[in-house]
Amino acid sequence: MSGMLIAFEGLDQSGKQTQAELLRDRLKQGGRKARLVSFPDYATSIGEEIARALQGEREYGPDVMQLLYVANRYERKADLQRWLDGGLILVCDRYTASSIAYGEAQGLEPGWLADMQRFLPPASLTILLDIAPETALQRKAVDRDRYERDLAMQARVRDSYHRQAAANQWVVIDGEQSKDAIAAEVFTVAGSRLGLP
Repeated sequence: MSGMLIAFEGLDQSGKQTQAELLRDRLKQGGRKARLVSFPDYATSIGEEIARALQGEREYGPDVMQLLYVANRYERKADLQRWLDGGLILVCDRYTASSIAYGEAQGLEPGWLADMQRFLPPASLTILLDIAPETALQRKAVDRDRYERDLAMQARVRDSYHRQAAANQWVVIDGEQSKDAIAAEVFTVAGSRLGLP
């Protein structure tokens, strides 16, 4: 049985990592082979460069930053494909839509951002955990990176996510709910796609 890629998208502090981990664990408990993948992957050389830029140690324009994010996913392309071919369910904390959302919010052309990622394995299911930018700020008041500090940009990112969700039949879940309520919705959606009881 071939694998499946499930991507979690949303603003910073929307609960993507938490929900991705919960879904992976629930799938494993149900006997499915599942693996968590996070982007950016800071363990790679390009990922290290992204981390430096986010901390203000490097100064790149929006186009170069998105090229780095996309290259970071291509660094893991062979692994992603191997895992999918091996029947794993990959649960991604951010994937291709993040580059479109953050790039578009900074004035880049969304078609270009989508086009250069077309050779990456596509997500079978994308779940948008939708929160207000103000909620993201409340959930993380300190140690915010350069993107997290810009509320106006976060609002534009959210608008791009909403546009992508409508165009691509994503599942949109209210990320302002409790962690358990969100997890229940996530598992209902993922379970129906995977044919789980």
